[in-house]
Amino acid sequence: MAETKDHWSSEAYQHSASFVPKLATKILQWLDPQKDDVILDIGCGDGVINIQLQDILAQGSGSIHGTDASPAMIEAATQAASKAGASRCTFEVVDALELAQAAHLQRGHFTKIFSNAALHWVLGSCKASRAQQAGVFRAARDALAPGGLLAFEMGGLGNVGEMRAALVGAVARRVGLPRAVEHDPWFFPDEGWAREMLETEVGGWEVVRAEREYRPTRADAGAVEGWVRLFGARFFEALEEGREREECIREVVDVLEVVCKNPSGGFHLGYVRLRVLARKL
Repeated sequence: MAETKDHWSSEAYQHSASFVPKLATKILQWLDPQKDDVILDIGCGDGVINIQLQDILAQGSGSIHGTDASPAMIEAATQAASKAGASRCTFEVVDALELAQAAHLQRGHFTKIFSNAALHWVLGSCKASRAQQAGVFRAARDALAPGGLLAFEMGGLGNVGEMRAALVGAVARRVGLPRAVEHDPWFFPDEGWAREMLETEVGGWEVVRAEREYRPTRADAGAVEGWVRLFGARFFEALEEGREREECIREVVDVLEVVCKNPSGGFHLGYVRLRVLARKL
């Protein structure tokens, strides 16, 4: 796997995005983890949800294996699990776009696969081609036992529209729209895309449930600026480090502090979540 820049840190994530695992309740209900499940987590981040599932898995023979492309996040997850005594949780650095090359994960022994708030990064990574996107779901299918379930939640069509518009607009004014779009790291599809991708493009899947939900989300302790610096980092790589980049960040933050301000206090972000539950045939 080619070496790429690690954009993540557990500290920044907890400061500006701790709401992400906290709001995974519904997709976890769809996953319905049982004590003997063997679960693969694609894009586990710092392992907060994995450690939460330890209480269920420890009642039986179950386990959960978290994968993420970020070495920093995997290190944080491993340390947190060790501290919590979560022996049913293991972690490994694996880029989801290269899941098919991880032969030890392709043996069809997982009963369930889970992914929360990760696939919009994976499928948008370096403007992944449709073939690369299909490869992720093909590898997930091959990792599951027959009848196994895939439950994922990701950004859906319209997700953080105000944030995305401010980021693209500010960067485009400095380097042009085509280059700004090249640095947009996200892919936000709808339910129709998910069904077409899983059942037709890849095959071997039955989509059991799919929905999209508008879920305005209160900004974390890092407020708008923390969110912009963490999640917008890849947009700003279109600019040289230094004054121009900082001026661009400031412009985005200033706009969004107006647009996202809640008259009742704080800031709210326009999240749209796509949830899918699919069964391997």
